[in-house]
Amino acid sequence: MNFKKVYWLLVLFTVVLGACSPKIRTPKPETEKPVEKEKPADKKPIKKFSQASVSLLVPFKLDELNLKTATKADIEKYAMPIDFYQGFKLGLDSAAAQGLNFKLNVFDTQDDNAHISVLYKNERFKQSNLIIGPVFPDGLKFISNYAKENNAIIVSPLAASEPAEFNNPNLVSIVNNIGLHGKKIATYIAKNYNPANTIVVLINPKKTEDEQFAAPIRNYFQANTKFMVQEYASAYAFETKMIKGKEYAVVLTSSDRTFVLPTVEKLYKLKHLPTGGYSINLFGHPNWVKQNYPTDKLQDLNTIISSSYKIDYKNSAVVAFIKKYRYRYGFEPGEYAFKGFDVGYYFGKLLTTYGEDYRDYLVKDKYKGLHNNFSFIHDEKLGYINTSLMLLKFKNFALNLVE
Repeated sequence: MNFKKVYWLLVLFTVVLGACSPKIRTPKPETEKPVEKEKPADKKPIKKFSQASVSLLVPFKLDELNLKTATKADIEKYAMPIDFYQGFKLGLDSAAAQGLNFKLNVFDTQDDNAHISVLYKNERFKQSNLIIGPVFPDGLKFISNYAKENNAIIVSPLAASEPAEFNNPNLVSIVNNIGLHGKKIATYIAKNYNPANTIVVLINPKKTEDEQFAAPIRNYFQANTKFMVQEYASAYAFETKMIKGKEYAVVLTSSDRTFVLPTVEKLYKLKHLPTGGYSINLFGHPNWVKQNYPTDKLQDLNTIISSSYKIDYKNSAVVAFIKKYRYRYGFEPGEYAFKGFDVGYYFGKLLTTYGEDYRDYLVKDKYKGLHNNFSFIHDEKLGYINTSLMLLKFKNFALNLVE
Protein backbone atom coordinates (compact mmCIF):
# COMPACT_ATOMS: atom_id res chain seq x y z
CA MET A 1 0.00 0.00 0.00
CA ASN A 2 1.46 3.40 -1.00
CA PHE A 3 2.69 5.22 2.12
CA LYS A 4 1.91 8.72 0.89
CA LYS A 5 -1.62 7.80 -0.19
CA VAL A 6 -2.37 6.02 3.08
CA TYR A 7 -0.97 9.02 4.97
CA TRP A 8 -3.33 11.46 3.30
CA LEU A 9 -6.19 8.99 3.60
CA LEU A 10 -5.64 8.90 7.34
CA VAL A 11 -5.55 12.70 7.43
CA LEU A 12 -8.93 12.67 5.69
CA PHE A 13 -10.29 10.11 8.15
CA THR A 14 -9.10 12.19 11.10
CA VAL A 15 -10.92 15.25 9.77
CA VAL A 16 -14.09 13.56 8.52
CA LEU A 17 -14.59 10.67 10.94
CA GLY A 18 -13.81 12.59 14.08
CA ALA A 19 -15.77 11.12 16.97
CA CYS A 20 -18.81 9.20 15.74
CA SER A 21 -20.19 10.97 12.72
CA PRO A 22 -22.64 9.92 10.02
CA LYS A 23 -21.08 9.17 6.65
CA ILE A 24 -22.43 8.89 3.12
CA ARG A 25 -25.96 9.31 1.95
CA THR A 26 -26.33 7.82 -1.51
CA PRO A 27 -29.01 9.72 -3.50
CA LYS A 28 -31.87 7.66 -4.76
CA PRO A 29 -32.20 7.72 -8.57
CA GLU A 30 -35.34 9.41 -9.81
CA THR A 31 -37.59 6.83 -11.39
CA GLU A 32 -41.21 6.71 -12.34
CA LYS A 33 -43.34 5.01 -9.74
CA PRO A 34 -43.94 1.48 -10.95
CA VAL A 35 -47.46 0.21 -11.34
CA GLU A 36 -48.16 -2.08 -8.40
CA LYS A 37 -49.02 -5.62 -9.33
CA GLU A 38 -51.61 -7.56 -7.44
CA LYS A 39 -50.04 -9.68 -4.74
CA PRO A 40 -51.29 -13.16 -3.97
CA ALA A 41 -53.59 -13.08 -0.96
CA ASP A 42 -51.44 -15.53 0.98
CA LYS A 43 -48.18 -13.65 0.38
CA LYS A 44 -46.97 -11.15 2.97
CA PRO A 45 -46.42 -7.71 1.37
CA ILE A 46 -42.84 -6.43 1.54
CA LYS A 47 -42.39 -3.20 3.51
CA LYS A 48 -39.71 -1.36 1.56
CA PHE A 49 -37.47 1.25 3.17
CA SER A 50 -37.56 4.81 1.92
CA GLN A 51 -34.11 5.07 3.49
CA ALA A 52 -32.09 2.36 5.24
CA SER A 53 -29.76 3.24 8.11
CA VAL A 54 -26.61 1.14 8.45
CA SER A 55 -24.07 1.51 11.27
CA LEU A 56 -20.51 0.30 10.75
CA LEU A 57 -18.45 -0.27 13.92
CA VAL A 58 -14.74 -0.45 13.09
CA PRO A 59 -11.65 0.02 15.31
CA PHE A 60 -9.86 2.78 13.41
CA LYS A 61 -8.15 3.89 16.66
CA LEU A 62 -7.10 7.11 14.98
CA ASP A 63 -6.57 8.81 18.33
CA GLU A 64 -3.48 6.63 18.82
CA LEU A 65 -1.81 7.73 15.58
CA ASN A 66 0.37 10.84 15.36
CA LEU A 67 0.42 11.60 11.64
CA LYS A 68 3.38 13.96 12.01
CA THR A 69 5.69 11.30 13.43
CA ALA A 70 4.14 8.06 12.14
CA THR A 71 6.32 5.65 10.18
CA LYS A 72 5.16 3.46 7.32
CA ALA A 73 5.03 0.50 9.73
CA ASP A 74 2.87 2.54 12.14
CA ILE A 75 0.39 3.44 9.41
CA GLU A 76 0.18 -0.08 7.99
CA LYS A 77 -1.16 -1.30 11.36
CA TYR A 78 -4.24 0.80 10.66
CA ALA A 79 -4.67 -0.35 7.07
CA MET A 80 -7.08 -3.22 7.87
CA PRO A 81 -10.03 -1.14 9.15
CA ILE A 82 -9.55 1.46 6.43
CA ASP A 83 -9.35 -1.19 3.71
CA PHE A 84 -12.47 -2.90 5.05
CA TYR A 85 -14.38 0.38 5.28
CA GLN A 86 -13.49 1.40 1.73
CA GLY A 87 -14.51 -1.99 0.30
CA PHE A 88 -17.73 -1.91 2.35
CA LYS A 89 -18.53 1.57 1.06
CA LEU A 90 -18.12 0.43 -2.55
CA GLY A 91 -20.35 -2.58 -1.88
CA LEU A 92 -23.07 -0.44 -0.35
CA ASP A 93 -22.79 2.03 -3.23
CA SER A 94 -23.33 -0.85 -5.67
CA ALA A 95 -26.45 -1.93 -3.79
CA ALA A 96 -27.69 1.67 -3.69
CA ALA A 97 -27.53 1.78 -7.48
CA GLN A 98 -30.53 -0.58 -7.41
CA GLY A 99 -32.68 2.19 -5.99
CA LEU A 100 -32.41 2.50 -2.21
CA ASN A 101 -31.15 5.53 -0.33
CA PHE A 102 -28.67 4.49 2.40
CA LYS A 103 -27.52 6.44 5.41
CA LEU A 104 -24.19 5.00 6.55
CA ASN A 105 -23.02 5.90 10.06
CA VAL A 106 -19.39 5.01 10.73
CA PHE A 107 -18.23 4.75 14.33
CA ASP A 108 -14.66 4.32 15.55
CA THR A 109 -14.97 1.80 18.40
CA GLN A 110 -11.23 2.10 19.14
CA ASP A 111 -11.45 -1.59 20.09
CA ASP A 112 -12.81 -0.45 23.45
CA ASN A 113 -16.10 -1.59 24.99
CA ALA A 114 -16.53 1.75 26.74
CA HIS A 115 -16.78 3.40 23.32
CA ILE A 116 -19.37 0.84 22.24
CA SER A 117 -21.51 1.46 25.35
CA VAL A 118 -21.62 5.20 24.54
CA LEU A 119 -23.32 4.32 21.24
CA TYR A 120 -26.34 2.91 23.06
CA LYS A 121 -27.47 6.50 23.68
CA ASN A 122 -26.64 7.69 20.16
CA GLU A 123 -29.83 8.31 18.15
CA ARG A 124 -28.24 7.45 14.79
CA PHE A 125 -27.01 4.16 16.20
CA LYS A 126 -30.33 3.32 17.88
CA GLN A 127 -32.22 3.91 14.64
CA SER A 128 -29.98 1.53 12.66
CA ASN A 129 -31.72 -1.06 10.52
CA LEU A 130 -28.48 -3.05 10.47
CA ILE A 131 -25.28 -3.02 12.53
CA ILE A 132 -21.99 -4.27 11.02
CA GLY A 133 -19.40 -5.00 13.71
CA PRO A 134 -17.71 -4.86 16.10
CA VAL A 135 -15.03 -6.82 14.27
CA PHE A 136 -13.29 -8.46 17.26
CA PRO A 137 -14.73 -11.14 19.60
CA ASP A 138 -14.61 -9.07 22.81
CA GLY A 139 -16.72 -6.33 21.24
CA LEU A 140 -19.17 -8.88 19.83
CA LYS A 141 -19.62 -10.42 23.27
CA PHE A 142 -20.13 -6.99 24.82
CA ILE A 143 -22.83 -5.96 22.34
CA SER A 144 -24.81 -9.21 22.62
CA ASN A 145 -27.12 -7.98 25.38
CA TYR A 146 -27.92 -4.84 23.41
CA ALA A 147 -28.75 -6.98 20.36
CA LYS A 148 -31.08 -9.24 22.32
CA GLU A 149 -32.81 -6.44 24.23
CA ASN A 150 -33.41 -4.41 21.07
CA ASN A 151 -33.89 -7.30 18.62
CA ALA A 152 -31.07 -5.81 16.56
CA ILE A 153 -29.24 -7.74 13.86
CA ILE A 154 -25.46 -7.68 14.44
CA VAL A 155 -23.15 -8.80 11.64
CA SER A 156 -19.78 -10.26 12.65
CA PRO A 157 -17.75 -9.61 9.48
CA LEU A 158 -14.27 -10.86 10.39
CA ALA A 159 -14.23 -12.99 13.58
CA ALA A 160 -13.78 -16.74 13.01
CA SER A 161 -14.98 -17.54 16.54
CA GLU A 162 -17.53 -20.19 17.42
CA PRO A 163 -21.01 -18.55 17.52
CA ALA A 164 -21.57 -20.28 20.88
CA GLU A 165 -19.07 -17.82 22.41
CA PHE A 166 -21.53 -14.96 21.91
CA ASN A 167 -24.90 -16.50 22.85
CA ASN A 168 -26.66 -14.08 20.51
CA PRO A 169 -29.63 -15.27 18.41
CA ASN A 170 -29.41 -12.06 16.35
CA LEU A 171 -25.77 -12.56 15.36
CA VAL A 172 -24.82 -13.10 11.71
CA SER A 173 -21.47 -14.91 11.53
CA ILE A 174 -19.79 -14.36 8.16
CA VAL A 175 -16.50 -16.21 8.69
CA ASN A 176 -16.71 -20.00 9.02
CA ASN A 177 -15.77 -21.36 12.43
CA ILE A 178 -13.15 -24.11 12.70
CA GLY A 179 -15.77 -26.78 13.40
CA LEU A 180 -17.29 -26.22 9.96
CA HIS A 181 -13.85 -26.59 8.40
CA GLY A 182 -13.38 -29.94 10.12
CA LYS A 183 -16.76 -31.21 8.97
CA LYS A 184 -16.04 -30.10 5.39
CA ILE A 185 -12.82 -32.13 5.31
CA ALA A 186 -14.48 -35.18 6.88
CA THR A 187 -17.39 -35.22 4.42
CA TYR A 188 -14.99 -34.88 1.48
CA ILE A 189 -12.94 -37.88 2.64
CA ALA A 190 -16.06 -39.97 3.22
CA LYS A 191 -17.37 -39.10 -0.24
CA ASN A 192 -14.16 -39.64 -2.20
CA TYR A 193 -12.38 -42.55 -0.51
CA ASN A 194 -13.17 -46.24 -0.33
CA PRO A 195 -13.55 -47.37 3.32
CA ALA A 196 -12.52 -50.90 2.36
CA ASN A 197 -8.88 -49.91 1.78
CA THR A 198 -8.59 -46.43 3.32
CA ILE A 199 -7.40 -45.54 6.81
CA VAL A 200 -8.18 -42.05 8.09
CA VAL A 201 -5.33 -40.75 10.25
CA LEU A 202 -5.39 -37.71 12.50
CA ILE A 203 -1.97 -36.33 13.39
CA ASN A 204 -3.00 -34.25 16.36
CA PRO A 205 -0.59 -32.67 18.89
CA LYS A 206 -3.74 -31.91 20.93
CA LYS A 207 -3.16 -28.28 21.70
CA THR A 208 -6.48 -26.49 22.18
CA GLU A 209 -6.57 -25.09 18.64
CA ASP A 210 -5.54 -28.46 17.17
CA GLU A 211 -8.33 -30.24 19.01
CA GLN A 212 -10.89 -27.71 17.80
CA PHE A 213 -10.15 -28.82 14.24
CA ALA A 214 -9.76 -32.52 15.07
CA ALA A 215 -12.92 -32.97 17.17
CA PRO A 216 -15.54 -32.53 14.39
CA ILE A 217 -13.54 -34.85 12.11
CA ARG A 218 -13.27 -37.50 14.81
CA ASN A 219 -16.95 -37.16 15.68
CA TYR A 220 -17.98 -37.47 12.05
CA PHE A 221 -16.12 -40.73 11.54
CA GLN A 222 -17.24 -42.16 14.86
CA ALA A 223 -20.77 -41.84 13.51
CA ASN A 224 -19.62 -43.30 10.18
CA THR A 225 -18.16 -46.66 11.29
CA LYS A 226 -17.26 -47.80 7.76
CA PHE A 227 -13.88 -46.07 8.00
CA MET A 228 -11.01 -47.13 10.20
CA VAL A 229 -9.71 -44.07 12.06
CA GLN A 230 -6.36 -43.80 13.82
CA GLU A 231 -4.93 -40.89 15.79
CA TYR A 232 -1.29 -40.10 16.58
CA ALA A 233 0.57 -37.25 18.26
CA SER A 234 3.23 -37.20 15.51
CA ALA A 235 4.17 -38.63 12.12
CA TYR A 236 6.90 -40.66 13.83
CA ALA A 237 4.34 -42.51 15.96
CA PHE A 238 2.22 -42.99 12.84
CA GLU A 239 5.14 -44.51 10.94
CA THR A 240 5.39 -47.49 13.34
CA LYS A 241 1.80 -48.56 12.60
CA MET A 242 1.69 -48.16 8.81
CA ILE A 243 0.51 -51.00 6.57
CA LYS A 244 1.66 -51.46 2.96
CA GLY A 245 -1.16 -51.56 0.45
CA LYS A 246 -3.46 -49.28 2.41
CA GLU A 247 -4.41 -45.80 1.29
CA TYR A 248 -4.00 -43.12 3.94
CA ALA A 249 -6.08 -39.96 4.24
CA VAL A 250 -3.93 -38.04 6.71
CA VAL A 251 -5.35 -34.96 8.42
CA LEU A 252 -2.69 -32.78 10.02
CA THR A 253 -4.68 -30.73 12.56
CA SER A 254 -1.98 -28.22 13.51
CA SER A 255 -1.12 -24.79 12.13
CA ASP A 256 2.04 -24.47 14.21
CA ARG A 257 4.74 -24.10 11.55
CA THR A 258 7.45 -25.57 13.80
CA PHE A 259 5.37 -28.76 13.99
CA VAL A 260 3.86 -28.78 10.51
CA LEU A 261 7.05 -28.28 8.50
CA PRO A 262 8.94 -31.37 9.79
CA THR A 263 5.72 -33.40 9.65
CA VAL A 264 5.23 -32.58 5.97
CA GLU A 265 8.87 -33.50 5.31
CA LYS A 266 8.40 -36.82 7.13
CA LEU A 267 5.20 -37.71 5.26
CA TYR A 268 6.89 -36.90 1.96
CA LYS A 269 9.75 -39.28 2.83
CA LEU A 270 7.30 -42.01 3.86
CA LYS A 271 5.63 -41.72 0.47
CA HIS A 272 8.98 -42.06 -1.33
CA LEU A 273 10.86 -44.74 0.61
CA PRO A 274 13.58 -46.49 -1.48
CA THR A 275 12.00 -49.82 -0.53
CA GLY A 276 8.57 -48.72 -1.69
CA GLY A 277 6.57 -45.92 -0.17
CA TYR A 278 3.08 -45.60 1.25
CA SER A 279 0.02 -44.09 -0.43
CA ILE A 280 -0.53 -40.83 1.45
CA ASN A 281 -2.96 -38.01 0.74
CA LEU A 282 -2.70 -35.01 3.05
CA PHE A 283 -5.37 -32.69 4.41
CA GLY A 284 -4.25 -29.53 6.22
CA HIS A 285 -5.42 -26.85 8.59
CA PRO A 286 -7.24 -23.85 7.01
CA ASN A 287 -4.61 -21.47 8.41
CA TRP A 288 -2.09 -23.00 5.99
CA VAL A 289 -3.50 -20.74 3.28
CA LYS A 290 -1.56 -17.87 4.88
CA GLN A 291 1.54 -19.84 5.79
CA ASN A 292 4.58 -20.82 3.77
CA TYR A 293 5.38 -24.50 3.23
CA PRO A 294 7.29 -26.30 0.44
CA THR A 295 4.74 -26.28 -2.36
CA ASP A 296 6.41 -29.12 -4.26
CA LYS A 297 5.98 -31.48 -1.30
CA LEU A 298 2.41 -30.38 -0.57
CA GLN A 299 1.58 -30.91 -4.22
CA ASP A 300 3.19 -34.37 -4.24
CA LEU A 301 1.08 -35.31 -1.20
CA ASN A 302 -2.10 -34.19 -3.04
CA THR A 303 -2.71 -31.73 -0.21
CA ILE A 304 -6.18 -30.26 0.24
CA ILE A 305 -7.16 -27.51 2.67
CA SER A 306 -10.51 -25.89 3.39
CA SER A 307 -10.90 -22.14 3.06
CA SER A 308 -13.53 -19.48 3.63
CA TYR A 309 -12.30 -17.46 0.70
CA LYS A 310 -10.36 -17.32 -2.55
CA ILE A 311 -10.01 -14.40 -4.94
CA ASP A 312 -9.97 -15.29 -8.64
CA TYR A 313 -8.08 -12.40 -10.24
CA LYS A 314 -9.20 -13.55 -13.70
CA ASN A 315 -12.87 -13.17 -12.79
CA SER A 316 -14.46 -10.22 -14.63
CA ALA A 317 -16.28 -8.98 -11.50
CA VAL A 318 -13.02 -9.02 -9.53
CA VAL A 319 -11.22 -7.13 -12.29
CA ALA A 320 -14.02 -4.52 -12.37
CA PHE A 321 -13.86 -4.09 -8.59
CA ILE A 322 -10.09 -3.61 -8.61
CA LYS A 323 -10.37 -0.94 -11.32
CA LYS A 324 -13.12 0.86 -9.40
CA TYR A 325 -11.13 0.69 -6.16
CA ARG A 326 -7.99 2.04 -7.85
CA TYR A 327 -9.96 4.88 -9.40
CA ARG A 328 -11.70 5.80 -6.14
CA TYR A 329 -8.79 5.47 -3.71
CA GLY A 330 -5.62 5.48 -5.81
CA PHE A 331 -4.09 2.18 -4.73
CA GLU A 332 -4.63 -1.59 -4.78
CA PRO A 333 -7.38 -3.24 -2.71
CA GLY A 334 -6.17 -5.62 -0.01
CA GLU A 335 -7.84 -8.75 1.31
CA TYR A 336 -10.07 -6.75 3.68
CA ALA A 337 -11.35 -4.53 0.88
CA PHE A 338 -12.77 -7.64 -0.81
CA LYS A 339 -14.27 -8.79 2.49
CA GLY A 340 -15.81 -5.37 3.00
CA PHE A 341 -17.28 -5.23 -0.49
CA ASP A 342 -18.99 -8.62 -0.21
CA VAL A 343 -20.53 -7.75 3.17
CA GLY A 344 -21.62 -4.30 2.00
CA TYR A 345 -23.13 -5.47 -1.26
CA TYR A 346 -24.89 -8.56 0.10
CA PHE A 347 -26.57 -6.82 3.03
CA GLY A 348 -27.25 -3.68 1.04
CA LYS A 349 -29.04 -5.77 -1.58
CA LEU A 350 -31.03 -7.58 1.12
CA LEU A 351 -32.20 -4.25 2.57
CA THR A 352 -33.03 -2.96 -0.90
CA THR A 353 -34.98 -6.03 -1.99
CA TYR A 354 -36.78 -7.10 1.17
CA GLY A 355 -37.00 -3.96 3.27
CA GLU A 356 -37.99 -4.38 6.91
CA ASP A 357 -38.31 -8.16 6.49
CA TYR A 358 -34.76 -8.68 5.21
CA ARG A 359 -33.79 -10.98 8.10
CA ASP A 360 -36.42 -13.51 6.93
CA TYR A 361 -34.44 -13.91 3.72
CA LEU A 362 -30.98 -14.43 5.20
CA VAL A 363 -31.36 -18.21 4.99
CA LYS A 364 -32.97 -18.04 1.54
CA ASP A 365 -30.70 -15.71 -0.43
CA LYS A 366 -27.41 -17.36 -1.41
CA TYR A 367 -24.54 -15.16 -2.51
CA LYS A 368 -21.50 -15.80 -4.68
CA GLY A 369 -19.09 -12.99 -3.95
CA LEU A 370 -15.75 -11.64 -5.13
CA HIS A 371 -13.99 -13.14 -2.16
CA ASN A 372 -16.29 -15.72 -0.56
CA ASN A 373 -19.81 -17.09 -0.67
CA PHE A 374 -22.69 -16.81 1.79
CA SER A 375 -25.14 -19.60 2.58
CA PHE A 376 -26.70 -19.12 6.00
CA ILE A 377 -28.48 -21.48 8.33
CA HIS A 378 -30.35 -20.25 11.41
CA ASP A 379 -29.97 -21.50 14.94
CA GLU A 380 -32.39 -20.14 17.54
CA LYS A 381 -29.61 -19.71 20.10
CA LEU A 382 -26.55 -19.00 17.93
CA GLY A 383 -28.03 -16.85 15.17
CA TYR A 384 -27.23 -16.99 11.46
CA ILE A 385 -24.17 -19.05 10.48
CA ASN A 386 -22.46 -19.00 7.10
CA THR A 387 -21.85 -22.61 6.05
CA SER A 388 -20.38 -21.95 2.62
CA LEU A 389 -16.84 -23.33 2.44
CA MET A 390 -14.51 -24.27 -0.39
CA LEU A 391 -11.74 -26.83 -0.74
CA LEU A 392 -8.43 -25.88 -2.33
CA LYS A 393 -5.84 -28.29 -3.70
CA PHE A 394 -2.16 -27.70 -4.43
CA LYS A 395 -1.76 -28.19 -8.17
CA ASN A 396 0.57 -26.56 -10.72
CA PHE A 397 2.26 -24.83 -7.78
CA ALA A 398 -0.89 -22.94 -6.85
CA LEU A 399 -4.04 -23.44 -4.81
CA ASN A 400 -6.89 -24.45 -7.08
CA LEU A 401 -10.56 -24.83 -6.32
CA VAL A 402 -11.72 -28.42 -5.75
CA GLU A 403 -15.30 -27.65 -4.72
